[in-house]
Amino acid sequence: MMPYNGLEWHYLAMLPLFVIAGGALLGLLVEAIVPRGHRFMLQAWLAAVTILVAFAFTGRNWYDPQARHLAGLNAFSLDAPTTLCWGGLLVFGLGAVILAAQRWGGASSFTAMGVAVPGSEDEREAEMAGGEHTEVFPIMLFALFGMLMFPAATDLLTAFISLEVMSLPLYLLCGLARRRRLISQEAALKYFLLGAFSSAIFLYGVALTYGFSGTLEYAGINGALTQTLSNDTLMLAGFGLLMVGLLFKVGAVPFHSWMPDTYTGAPTPVTAFMAVGTKLAAFGALARLLYVAFGGLQWTWMVPLGIVAALTMAWGSIAGLTQTNIKRLMAYSSVSHAGFVLAPLAAALGVVGINQLSSMTALVYYLGAYGLATLGAFGVIMLVRDGSGEVANLAAWAGLGRRHPWIGAAMTLFLCSLAGIPLTAGFIGKLDAFVVAWRGGLWWLVICGLLFSLVAMVFYMRVVMTIWLKPEGTEQAAPVRPSITVTCLLVFCVAGTLVAGVAPDLFMHWASLAGQLLR
Repeated sequence: MMPYNGLEWHYLAMLPLFVIAGGALLGLLVEAIVPRGHRFMLQAWLAAVTILVAFAFTGRNWYDPQARHLAGLNAFSLDAPTTLCWGGLLVFGLGAVILAAQRWGGASSFTAMGVAVPGSEDEREAEMAGGEHTEVFPIMLFALFGMLMFPAATDLLTAFISLEVMSLPLYLLCGLARRRRLISQEAALKYFLLGAFSSAIFLYGVALTYGFSGTLEYAGINGALTQTLSNDTLMLAGFGLLMVGLLFKVGAVPFHSWMPDTYTGAPTPVTAFMAVGTKLAAFGALARLLYVAFGGLQWTWMVPLGIVAALTMAWGSIAGLTQTNIKRLMAYSSVSHAGFVLAPLAAALGVVGINQLSSMTALVYYLGAYGLATLGAFGVIMLVRDGSGEVANLAAWAGLGRRHPWIGAAMTLFLCSLAGIPLTAGFIGKLDAFVVAWRGGLWWLVICGLLFSLVAMVFYMRVVMTIWLKPEGTEQAAPVRPSITVTCLLVFCVAGTLVAGVAPDLFMHWASLAGQLLR
């Protein structure tokens, strides 16, 4: 520790951040000095080992209560919710690295030359020469570094920097798909432009909030709110703009339009990374902003946030009914789940102290269940291929379960969890979310959640019926044989989804500790 004007860094507790940043910088050094033909697996192993080491230090923080304090000159709050978010992000980040390291016929999921015009002679020469973008692994670590910072930030400036560190690498990764190059570049451009607008709106909200409170620290903002006798227009405007920036990242309606195209065009490992990591980091940051900085406005933002949750559930569930592309369907699934996660947040139940079931408990459990099912589902999507690459058209999935029962069974379990079928982690997550929303007085939101859960179940079960019952057509896809690491990842996701659904008490204690936000 190094005191500075009464503040401390607490380097030991912040080691997970330093390890991820160091691994990313070391990956850039590997790009500079290691011959091209030896980089890919070296970078993959370096990223995996870096994440495992960071996870070990995160576990040390979890079992050491003395590590739960403000750190980084009070810029970060290393409390139980932060540690749980870090653990989840590192686990899911490792899963994304495993998917990114998978090769198909000697080639990865990433283009041979990202700067080349799609279909050009330069691109064909790079593919024939076996070119690969091995720098995707340190770029993923940089994005993961921003994701770790985001839910731990205790002031708006740190939150904005974290948001940009998380987002900029993802903009780049979205445009590096090996197949469907034009769609991939369109996805990256759309994500970048809309993401830049949302960041600008967030920064404008930071300025207005500072103008109202005179501070960027969450605790100071909350203190300014308690001293204000009436609603201040400047404060409400700043809060609204901050919410727009964060709701964009979680994919809530009406700020969701980037998700279907981006999820469809991005390389599938990147899509899985975004679908799980970005949501977990953004919801963690959103919870801290709402409960710590703007907790005094609770009765002002509860109903509007509940309305956003209901609209998000509705649009994601209804729009998913018409999708014939599995990745696009998963995008609308992600939109609908953003609404379900917003439900316990809007209830603001038990935000002070540790409760058996609070908004933070339901939030953490739901995001864990969603992450397991979504990461596993995208792992299966990567395996279903034909001679030209991944097959996302649902028509080609007809009879997949009969031809490859283990793959079909795994995908069915993940879809059942996303639908909230009993005996899966997704069912417990939705149940907790609805119970918290009901206890928080948002009974109408619970009714909306139940209704749109039934609607969403239709398109999930349509995929299941296609896999098992639909007659095979002329277009057929067959899963390739996964590597040992991808097989272990799928087994982990299957086991986690089942155990968290059958014996939720094993994980509920950990989630209940997330009810205490330090600052």
